[in-house]
Amino acid sequence: MLAQFSMPQLLVRDVPQSLLQKLKRRAAKHGVSAEEEHRRILRDALTAKRGSTPSLMEFLLSTEVAPKLKLPLDRSRKLEPRDIGF
Repeated sequence: MLAQFSMPQLLVRDVPQSLLQKLKRRAAKHGVSAEEEHRRILRDALTAKRGSTPSLMEFLLSTEVAPKLKLPLDRSRKLEPRDIGF
């Protein structure tokens, strides 16, 4: 017989429609549900080191500054060496 284990739940009330739409777009961009994206946002926000500043790459990956712009970045945080012509 398997023991049933349930995780605590969080209900957030009075979320503006515009914020919910942004959450859904961000979730779709990451290929996850809005619920999973919400969990990720909470986890990232609450486990971040105090006083730490995100790198430029982390900032770009976490924003919707230019949602239609496709950057050759992925979530691996690995940098590729590139010839810049010097």
